[in-house]
Amino acid sequence: MKNYVQPGNTLTLTAPYAVTSGDGLLVGAIFGVAAGDAASGATVEAALTGVFDLTKIGSQAWTVGARVYWDDSNKRCTTVATDNTLIGVAVEAVAGGAGDTIGRVRLNGSF
Repeated sequence: MKNYVQPGNTLTLTAPYAVTSGDGLLVGAIFGVAAGDAASGATVEAALTGVFDLTKIGSQAWTVGARVYWDDSNKRCTTVATDNTLIGVAVEAVAGGAGDTIGRVRLNGSF
């Protein structure tokens, strides 16, 4: 194919805020997980697909298959759709205790 560019599992994006390797970032409607550290305005390679352990709201329990959204204001995952961007689904159940701040998410890679 003469018009093929790349597989699309990763993209080089301009970080909209400072990120550390493993952090989520939202650029327009594109959500990815930073593959390295980047200052705001610098380029960073971001994974768009795969399964990642991401920061979540501690008081929120997740069930397997629950839709997961990115809360860009607080830079964490949530199951609340209002004012947030759909990024994937939970692949493990997580309790809703204050210390349960990591959730395993399969990114949908659709955006």
